[in-house]
Amino acid sequence: MYVGALELDVLLGDVRSLKQKRSVVRPVIAELRKRYDVSVGECGHLDLHRRSLVGVAVAAADAEHVRDVLDACERMVANRPELELLSARRRLFGPEDEN
Repeated sequence: MYVGALELDVLLGDVRSLKQKRSVVRPVIAELRKRYDVSVGECGHLDLHRRSLVGVAVAAADAEHVRDVLDACERMVANRPELELLSARRRLFGPEDEN
């Protein structure tokens, strides 16, 4: 089994409150979950209204499939006009990794 994790640090456009932030971030999270069948949530910058850290995780029997899914998730977020992707960090865990 392989598990991949992706952290996406994004800057939000013209957002002036945490309520507006939620209205921008929630649809992105819902689309990632529905389109790619991944676990996803807002994992950081919770008190900042113009930044968000979105965490994505996926598990599969094949490392290449995990990479493909994480690549697609990153591309989808990068192509959203209301977001600016500041950085993406990924990790892949496999059977050869120690506990």
